[in-house]
Amino acid sequence: MERPDRIVLLDVGGLAEPQRVLRILEWLRYLRMMLPVTSRAEVKQNQKQLVEQLTLIMMGSPGPPVRHLLAHNLAVVYSAGDTFSVYETIDRCNELIRSKDDSPSSLPNKLAAVACLGSLYQKLGRLLGSTCSDTVTNLLKVLRSAESQGRTEIMLSLDRIVAGLGSSASSCHRDIYKAARSCLTDRSMSVRFATAQCLLALQNEASFMSGSDLESLVSLCFKAFEGSSYDVRLGVSRLLGKVIARAVHGTSPSRQSTRRLSLEEALGLLSTGFIRGNSGFLRGGGDMLGGSSSTTRYVRLGATQAYIIFISTLGGHWLSRNVLVLLTHLLDIVSHQKATQTTLEAACSRRCISYILRATLGELLGEKAQLEAAREICDVIKKLMKSVDAVLSDSNLETRFYTSDITASPHALVCAVQELGDLILGLGTTAATLLRDSSSGVLDTVISLVLHPSLSVRLASAWCLRCVVVSLPSLKATLLNRCTERLIALKSSHEAVSGYSLAAAGLLGSIRLCPLGVPQGKGKVIMSLAEDLLCSANQNSRLSVQRVQAGWILISSLMTLGPAMVQLHFGRLLLLWRSVFPQNPKDLDIERSRGDSFTWQVTLEGRAGAMSAIQSFMSHCGDLVTEDILNQLLPPLPCAVALLAQLPSLQKLHGNSLKACSVLYRHRLYQLLILMPPKAYQGSLCAIIKELVADLSSPDYTPSGALFLLPSLCHPDDLILLGPSLQESDHRAIEEQFVHSNGIPGGSLEYDPHAIYHMPSEGESVPTPLPPAFTVIKTAASLFGVLLSNMPESQRTQILEQLVDSIKQTKGSRQQSVQLSALSALCCFLKHLASNHINLGPEETRRPCLSLIVGALESRNPWLRCAAVECMARLAHVVSEPLYTSSLGQASFDKLKVARDVVARTGHSLALGSLHRYLGGIGSTQHLASCVAVLHSLSQDTTSPEVQTWALHSLSIIIDSAGPLYNVHIEPTLSLLLTALLSTPPSHAEVHRSLGRCLSALLNTLGPELQGSGESEASQRNYCLLACSVMQENPDCLVQAQGISCLQQLHMFAPQHVNLSSLVPTLCVHLCSPHLILRRAVLACLRQLAQREAAEVSEHAMTMAKDGQEDLKIDVNMRELGLEGVLLSLLDRESDLQLRQDVKETLLHMQSCTGLRRLSFWLRLHKDILSASADFAAVASVDTTPEEDCEQSCSDSVLTSRKEEASTLTVSPRWHTRVFSMECVSMLVSQCAGEGGTHFNMVEAQEMKHKEPDRDFLVLHLQELVRLSFMAATDHSEHLRLVGLQALLQVIQRFSSVPEPEFPGHLILEQYQANVVAAVRPAFNSDSHPDVTAKACQVCSAWLASGVVKDPSDLHRIQQLLLSSLSRVQMMKETSSVYSESTTTMETLAVLKAWAEVYIAAVERTGPEGGSVCIPEDSLLSLVQADISTLSKLWLSALQDHALLTLPPECSHQLPSPDGAFYTSETCDAARPHYLTSWAPILHATSLWLRNTGFLLADSDEPGSQLSRPVTPTSMGQEHSTREPVKSPEDLNSERFHLILGICVEFLCCLPVDAPMERIAACLRAMKALLGGVWPRAHVGANKELAIELISVLHRLLLMRESSEIQLLALEVGKQILNAAQEHVQERRRSAEVDDGAEEKETLPEFGEGHDTGGLVAGRSLVLGALELCLCILIRQLPQLSPRLSGSFSGRNATKQPLSHDSSLLISASLSILADLPSLCSPEGSVSILPTLLYLVVGVLQYTAEKNPDGRLSLAVTSALQALKAIVSSPMSRVEKTRSSWTGLLHSSASSILQSWDSGEEKDRLALLTAITIFILSANPEVMSEPRLQNSCLRRFHDSTDNKDPNEQLKSYRLILSIFQHPAHDVVAPYIRDLAPRVVRHLSHADSRKPQSQAELLVLQEGVRLLQALITASEEKNRPPIMSMKFHLLISFLLDENTLCSASPCSRALHDFGLQHLTQFGARHPDQFRNLIGSSTALRSRLESALRGNQESLKPKPRVVRGGGQGSPTIQLKTNFL
Repeated sequence: MERPDRIVLLDVGGLAEPQRVLRILEWLRYLRMMLPVTSRAEVKQNQKQLVEQLTLIMMGSPGPPVRHLLAHNLAVVYSAGDTFSVYETIDRCNELIRSKDDSPSSLPNKLAAVACLGSLYQKLGRLLGSTCSDTVTNLLKVLRSAESQGRTEIMLSLDRIVAGLGSSASSCHRDIYKAARSCLTDRSMSVRFATAQCLLALQNEASFMSGSDLESLVSLCFKAFEGSSYDVRLGVSRLLGKVIARAVHGTSPSRQSTRRLSLEEALGLLSTGFIRGNSGFLRGGGDMLGGSSSTTRYVRLGATQAYIIFISTLGGHWLSRNVLVLLTHLLDIVSHQKATQTTLEAACSRRCISYILRATLGELLGEKAQLEAAREICDVIKKLMKSVDAVLSDSNLETRFYTSDITASPHALVCAVQELGDLILGLGTTAATLLRDSSSGVLDTVISLVLHPSLSVRLASAWCLRCVVVSLPSLKATLLNRCTERLIALKSSHEAVSGYSLAAAGLLGSIRLCPLGVPQGKGKVIMSLAEDLLCSANQNSRLSVQRVQAGWILISSLMTLGPAMVQLHFGRLLLLWRSVFPQNPKDLDIERSRGDSFTWQVTLEGRAGAMSAIQSFMSHCGDLVTEDILNQLLPPLPCAVALLAQLPSLQKLHGNSLKACSVLYRHRLYQLLILMPPKAYQGSLCAIIKELVADLSSPDYTPSGALFLLPSLCHPDDLILLGPSLQESDHRAIEEQFVHSNGIPGGSLEYDPHAIYHMPSEGESVPTPLPPAFTVIKTAASLFGVLLSNMPESQRTQILEQLVDSIKQTKGSRQQSVQLSALSALCCFLKHLASNHINLGPEETRRPCLSLIVGALESRNPWLRCAAVECMARLAHVVSEPLYTSSLGQASFDKLKVARDVVARTGHSLALGSLHRYLGGIGSTQHLASCVAVLHSLSQDTTSPEVQTWALHSLSIIIDSAGPLYNVHIEPTLSLLLTALLSTPPSHAEVHRSLGRCLSALLNTLGPELQGSGESEASQRNYCLLACSVMQENPDCLVQAQGISCLQQLHMFAPQHVNLSSLVPTLCVHLCSPHLILRRAVLACLRQLAQREAAEVSEHAMTMAKDGQEDLKIDVNMRELGLEGVLLSLLDRESDLQLRQDVKETLLHMQSCTGLRRLSFWLRLHKDILSASADFAAVASVDTTPEEDCEQSCSDSVLTSRKEEASTLTVSPRWHTRVFSMECVSMLVSQCAGEGGTHFNMVEAQEMKHKEPDRDFLVLHLQELVRLSFMAATDHSEHLRLVGLQALLQVIQRFSSVPEPEFPGHLILEQYQANVVAAVRPAFNSDSHPDVTAKACQVCSAWLASGVVKDPSDLHRIQQLLLSSLSRVQMMKETSSVYSESTTTMETLAVLKAWAEVYIAAVERTGPEGGSVCIPEDSLLSLVQADISTLSKLWLSALQDHALLTLPPECSHQLPSPDGAFYTSETCDAARPHYLTSWAPILHATSLWLRNTGFLLADSDEPGSQLSRPVTPTSMGQEHSTREPVKSPEDLNSERFHLILGICVEFLCCLPVDAPMERIAACLRAMKALLGGVWPRAHVGANKELAIELISVLHRLLLMRESSEIQLLALEVGKQILNAAQEHVQERRRSAEVDDGAEEKETLPEFGEGHDTGGLVAGRSLVLGALELCLCILIRQLPQLSPRLSGSFSGRNATKQPLSHDSSLLISASLSILADLPSLCSPEGSVSILPTLLYLVVGVLQYTAEKNPDGRLSLAVTSALQALKAIVSSPMSRVEKTRSSWTGLLHSSASSILQSWDSGEEKDRLALLTAITIFILSANPEVMSEPRLQNSCLRRFHDSTDNKDPNEQLKSYRLILSIFQHPAHDVVAPYIRDLAPRVVRHLSHADSRKPQSQAELLVLQEGVRLLQALITASEEKNRPPIMSMKFHLLISFLLDENTLCSASPCSRALHDFGLQHLTQFGARHPDQFRNLIGSSTALRSRLESALRGNQESLKPKPRVVRGGGQGSPTIQLKTNFL
């Protein structure tokens, strides 16, 4: 509905059904939107009509959404208008409420009246204070007899009345409180929730609630928890926590003084409910005291949440001061006898206390406070362990007391240690100060717990140690060593064996989370220790079980390290595996007959452990599980299966002591068999199936405890039918423990100690395995499905019938348990059949399946019904027969027709939807219509909300699966949904949830059609929007989330119809919702909106923040920081991974869209985040200007809010948020780099900023960027240091070349040298992580190579840091590392790469001959040269390693040693990525070093095995006697050369698709540098095959890469290869001439390709390879050269594109190669390639010879002319036997150039004339001797000299000059004879015109030079006329004394030129000069006059001094200070 100018009224009375309700709803939504923006005068004008219409609506039976909108609008009307008639409205509402009409039709009117009263009092407040008493009395009176909907609405209305009136309604507070007490324990959950909301508002005003009535209220809240729902528990716990917090805080709303409650008293009140179930413990009876009823669990859950609300209300600051009190109290609770009476209660209590600690210490405290809290926890643990230490101090280990003698509670220790581990895990590397602080002794305290007698404490300690090493990987090796040493020393203590083995297993399991790893030697130590424990298990019977368990858990955890570590120990594992089981069945029988109970316990434990180890091996080392390995593992399996059948008889024989071991054995065997292929144990299938059926038929749990089976059994979408608690929520960790898990004691580590090395599930901090009795059912069901699908079809029926019979033999709850197990097994069976495309079998096999399903389909247990429906759908999917599927559907149809009970209707209605889900609509529109009709009918059954829920859910499945087939049913379904949404009470939340799913499915079906403009589409779209708005106002969080998701779908399909101005504020309000599922929906929607309209979203959020919405409850200052700041703050509060990912993606989308426009905002936002770094000392060291400091002190931080509440403290950004913020800064820099330009130019940025103040540029924030990078790089968090160093590297790379405008000649980064050095220095400390040091090395190398650092002292500082890292690299093998060998490799290569980059930059800065020129002492190269000897050895070693790692596996046996210089054979796979990123710069640096050393001499201390086993950290310290003999320099040079070249060729030949251009360029530069040396050139030149292969590699590279830089480098390398070959050919020719000097020249051998035949063979010819190389480039840049590419031979006339600079460079490089090719050939070979060369060169000249406006020749033309000259003047053209061939080809090329002159195209004719001149001067004389060709050339010269353009005339004169000066007079004589008269004629006219421009002046001067050349070339007898001409011409240039002073600059320059040349003429030819000067008086007088004028101009001018004030001042300012 569009917004008109005036309020539109609605005639409610004139509306007719069925559109009446929808019209009213639309109008009410319109009013809600319009009233706030309508003027008060207009509202008053229409107030009467509005009130009348709203009153009519109130009397018209409005539904829940309508009445809430009605109440809101009525209150707004009176608030904006007059309030005179409000009392009349209130009286009318009260009368309606008091009405005696109890009919159902009057109920909506009463509810609407109640809602209106609440909204009126809430909006108008104290204005209605006089009527409050009567209204409240009336409501309370009606409350006594109202039904549940009425009670709910009345309590909500009282909530609004209390909130609106405040203290003015104090007289009614007591009455409201009394009424609320009874409603708080109402049987209706909605009433309880509404009452909790009312009391929550009341406690803000009524002081007695937190005073005199506090204890009774607390007791009442505990009672309200009994049997409560999830929402009620949240509401009541919020009330309870807030009330007690107010009592402790002592803030009374009234003046009445109330006693403040002490903290101990408050905690005591909460603890009574937690321990006893209720504070009034005598009222609870035996159930409460016993603590075993479900009621106690509900109360305990509510009390747990109340604790969290209580602490959160008091705030993080209060918590940080009272950590010790709270911690002591909570640990006392969990140690209380009544909280831990049974295993179930103990596990539940531990889970609750751990949850409280995590939700408070983990979320409310900042990092510093968490460190202090960890110390407090450590102190508490020490106190709890005092009694244990007293026992453990007994030196006699054999007489140690057992657990019963130790008084410390294990439950308290478990909670404390787990929270300590979680705190350390969350702190990450910022916990280093805590863990390394010897005074706190955290590590010692935790390690001491591994000796605790309780297994749960030992496990918790082991897990805590695991968290420690995950946070601080440097402690892994230390703690592993400590555990193994103590385990060896205390092998006689069963606590020590168990505890230290668990700790070691936990540490091993954590290594995969730490990329830095541990040394390989640790695996060998662990394996040896485990073997020792297993072998010594029989030596002490008291320790047998513990040693067996410890040995196998160590081996199992060792398997998690992966194939590289395990492969070495597999043989030992196989021996242990085989030794555990009997060799044959006979041995098994003997073993059975002689074993006792204890022996069997040890045996079963050992075999279960062995199977766990093999299972871990197969799970984590899949690459090693080959068929051969599998065959080696199989022999013990038959005995293991045989023992499985004997377990019942053994248990009967030896009693229940073997029960736990038997269950564990079954569980481990089933897990192992699932991982193995069934064919491997085909012979044992029947025996295994028999045991599986027995296990499934006798499950050891109650039906209510079957939650562990549901997620894998039911479809995920169907779980919503089983309750909201199965959905994701913030409290799911404890909700599912208590609400559904009756009979399951909750997951805990002690149920499966092997979980200590497993990864925890998503959302859990600690693995929580269920007891084996439950998990064995789950694994049995999974294995049943696998095995049954691999059995013959005939046997399947018998097995399934056994399951059916087992169900028939049980009754009651036991039968439900068996049914659920059987259905789980059946579902797994059907899943396996479907996934592997296996047929189910004949009809006989389907019957037992269907029997199992039908028996559960009508069970009263909803879980069984869901499972049965899923199995039925999967059965139909597997059978895949339309008739069978139709029969199943028809059976459900028939049942639904006659069934009236809820159970049958729900089960069969869901079956219809599930059949569609797996079969896609069943392919029948008639069947679809029938299903829809039935489900529509069931969805309208208002008598049963459960039927409605299941039917609507099934309908949503059908809509999803039907797709376009459902289009015909969209209209009735939409109408049904809207009707149900408007009429269903909010208390039936489950119905609304199903309605939301239906709407979502409909939106998916409609899809893009929603954006249509037709009437039908508009109507559907309007209905969907209405439905979404109704869902958003539903009180249920899940329904609200569905409404937001539906709007998100609408925005995806029809974005223009979604109103962001109303959607975005709604999303912002829900950002801090207490419901996880709602926050997820909000963030998912925001993420999508940010992808399209990021700027609009930000603007709407800011508008909402400035308007100040009431519902906005966000601590962050959103008005200043916007939505972006709120999202960043969420990263610190949220723990859900998916939600955090959505937050990050939303922020990244918003930054990418608005980052450039709001650069200052984003940088300030990230600066606020990063300024909260824990390392404040480091931050303080960054220089800041006073203006910045002032700005910081005045601006609000993202960490704080403007709300001045002393009780709350916003948590400072944690390290992971700061890491993300720093990554965003880096992305912002990259984004600016993509735009480039002004962002990196200070001058332009300042100018643009002055012109456009709204624009912003990155260079203006350089100081902030450096500051942010520095803060991050010096933080305590290693992750933040890494991203900080990366950002600093990015800043250096982007800004290193930006000049400083205020100081010319300086760079802008020079002022930050101290900051850069200070940022990288901490990374080189000994305790820094290797990856941080590696990144710092990269920053140092970039800083040195950038050229910013010029001062020698600054260079020295950075050099010292790199030298320290280099020293550490050299000492690495001599010292033991705490990290893996691959990590050491990574650090070593990073250091070598950094030095390589510095060396490359230094050489490039010095020049190409950096090694041979004199190096300044303070230069960068001099610093590197000091260590170049060591570096070169290390570089060569690294390159050799890389070469070895690139070899294929089949070559590994040829290597002298499996280890490399910097890697070991075990870690070669892990080391490869590090070599991959480092080898290219090292290769380039090594090539430069080799070029500069010249490959001349080996080092004096060069070892014999320098290349094969160089002096590196791996070979240092070896004896000299073991080394090979010293190699000669030639051999050493050869090995080095082939190493470098081999790496280059291997890389370029097998170029990866994703290879970075930088790596390719580095490889080519390395080859270029390598071939720059004399020795490599000689080697390549002498090895023709090698040269050909290199050219081929370069050609392939040109075809694969389009980069101009790469192609140019490839051509340069190719040029060097050809130069090497050319030098070799020339050397051979010289040698041959010297050797055969006495012989005739004709007998000399022909050197060069082609020999005496001229034949060149492709693939064997270097010349052809080079020709291909050049042709590839030329054709790509000039396609016109290829007639095929240009379309025809007339392709030369095709449209030409202007060449870029890169293209010109490539063409130039190619032509320079072509020019050298003839010299590589024999005379005959040169003739073979000459046509191609001339075609390409002449073609390039013709296609690039375009006239430039400036008259200059392009680079391509210049290169073509140079190449042409080199070819034309080639010595091969003068060899007698090929001279004629060369002459003919050159003649043809010259003719071709002359023909192109008249082609009609606009060409640079002078370029072509230059080419003709080259032919004339450089070619053989006979080439241009043909008269016709000469005449054609002369015509071109005539045209050029006759041209009016002085520039062209000048160039033609110069060309003619070169001809005149040619020494071969017979060649140029025809041209001189023809051109000389023409030139003289041109010059003869010079006297009549004076030069008007510089070009004309140059033409005259060049003419004089031409005459001089003509004089020189002429015979003596012909010279006088020319000399006379020159003399007269020079005289004509002279000016007399009168005109000289006023002459133009050009005339004056010509005058000077004439005098100069006359002087030279007189000196050269004195006789002729005297004759000529004397022959003419006029000439003489002109010369004399010119000389006099010249002398006058040379005299100094007298200074004119003027007197008085008439002239200029005598003193003038000096403007030139030089």
